[in-house]
Amino acid sequence: MLRMLPNVLQPNATDHVPVLAGEVRELLAVEPGETVVDATFGAGGHAALLAADLQGRGKLIAVDRDPSARDYFERFTKLTQVQARFLRGDFAVVLQQLADNGVQADAVLLDLGVSSMQIDRPERGFSYAVDAPLDMRMDPSADVSAAGIINEADERDLATIFRRYGEERYAKQIARAIVRRRKDRPFERTGELVETIRAAIPAPARFGDGHPAKRVFQSLRIAVNDELGSLETALPAAFSMLRPGGRLAAISFHSLEDRIVKRFMRDLERGCECPPDFPICVCGKEPQLRSLSRKAIRPSPQELATNPRAGSARLRVGVRT
Repeated sequence: MLRMLPNVLQPNATDHVPVLAGEVRELLAVEPGETVVDATFGAGGHAALLAADLQGRGKLIAVDRDPSARDYFERFTKLTQVQARFLRGDFAVVLQQLADNGVQADAVLLDLGVSSMQIDRPERGFSYAVDAPLDMRMDPSADVSAAGIINEADERDLATIFRRYGEERYAKQIARAIVRRRKDRPFERTGELVETIRAAIPAPARFGDGHPAKRVFQSLRIAVNDELGSLETALPAAFSMLRPGGRLAAISFHSLEDRIVKRFMRDLERGCECPPDFPICVCGKEPQLRSLSRKAIRPSPQELATNPRAGSARLRVGVRT
């Protein structure tokens, strides 16, 4: 049975609701005295449930590139007795720095993608539902914004971004419309981009499978924040920090993210790299990880009923052997 989150540590209704919270808690199986790294702290929902299992004995390291997460961390420290510290930065950079400094962990969590606290703040420009500055930076001090990409990338690059990261069927048409429109004036707001996307695609496509700008906004967010590149770097850094028996968990919301996590864990789980036709192993490599589920874990119908945003979530957890 999944352990419940204590009421004192429940996030507020306006905060990010931790996805697959019970499953994360059950599979990471945090014990008192351990060291936990929440590499995507956000509003602290997952950190709160993991801290509850530390029972005041242990350490929790919170990482987030968004400076607004620090306010949530300050609230978190008042609700828990564990020793905790907050490190601001891209988890790919911070995890590597921790590993280089010899920090070891018993559990590391990566909750990928954008959080509700970012989507629900119009001024951040993540949402296609509200007119706002075209930004999408998880770290507001970063150089590249969505407006920068939309106004400066050439038509081919825009189409590639929309197709690769958003699987957008009308990537070419949308890219062409963007380039044509920005000749008159640069894009500054999300509403301008939504209108251009809507006008660029065939009328029937505007009313099927969600909002017509959904895939373009997703692809832009991934490109602006280099989310896949960060993930590729963060996974080996996170794994290198784990003690034997340590657990690594990753929640992804996009097929490309999940593919990267799946491939990383499968490679560590396989061990031997000898060609299939070799009669015996000569490389000597042993499996370094054991997956706790052969398939990605998905949200239950009960969770989806209360949190529709969890619909695309996939959880994978592995144990260092």
